[in-house]
Amino acid sequence: MSTDMYEGHFGLEKRPFTLVPDPDFLFWTPQHKRAFAVLEFGVMTQAPITLITGEVGAGKTTLLQALLGRMSEELKVGLVSNAQGERGELLQWVLNALGLELQDDESHVQMFRRLQEQLVEDYAAGRRVILIFDEAQNLTKQALEELRMLTNINSKRDMLLQIILVGQPELRDLIRAVDMRQLAQRVAAHFHLQGLDADHTAGFVAHRLRQAGGTGDEITPDAATLVHEATQGVPRLINQLCDLTMIYAWSGNQTVVTEGTVREVLDDGVFFGGGLGGGMVH
Repeated sequence: MSTDMYEGHFGLEKRPFTLVPDPDFLFWTPQHKRAFAVLEFGVMTQAPITLITGEVGAGKTTLLQALLGRMSEELKVGLVSNAQGERGELLQWVLNALGLELQDDESHVQMFRRLQEQLVEDYAAGRRVILIFDEAQNLTKQALEELRMLTNINSKRDMLLQIILVGQPELRDLIRAVDMRQLAQRVAAHFHLQGLDADHTAGFVAHRLRQAGGTGDEITPDAATLVHEATQGVPRLINQLCDLTMIYAWSGNQTVVTEGTVREVLDDGVFFGGGLGGGMVH
């Protein structure tokens, strides 16, 4: 069975609106450039903790993938995605992310000591260690407090470990809580990603079409405006809706996606809209 859906119909080399984070498709809006600059600033200045937040589908993970692609060899990176659990379990996630095997019946103190020894060994070899936590809003207050304690491994003169936290808006609210102020004081830089405005939504759509081998005109400006209204500029939702409109246009043998095509998708209710009520735009 061919995996080609509408690509050949529109003369595209690949699907432009897949949901898999892909740095090659990253559309550098001013706010995404600023967010990436904050990430690079945190890495270069050896910030204890760097924080990036944003709504679901705002492009946070794609930014992380772009950052990972630019990491230099003297940096050792451990990526933890969707970590959950209480105190003690966090250390298991950290050890696993750094390639250290978990040992049966190992106490919390023993795990911490082994992590500390590994960080010292990496430092002696000229490597800085960066731990990145994606979807960090799933961490409990106890786990976040344990992360703060990990930064105590650093001395005033030597930086052995840096932490990058990436998550949804509730992560920002959690860290701002009064009882988390010690952790908040370790956050050297923070940026919050918001939804795209109408102009940047249109630019986002055209950019992805061109990256897929198209002209960027396969979706009309009026259609892109309606896409923005239905998705509130959230990139993941833009991708979902545009993918559906391309399928509708292909099935109807249309050469472009028009405003009418988008309305058909919305009226049929096939675009769920992530709870934004995308199908209610008229």
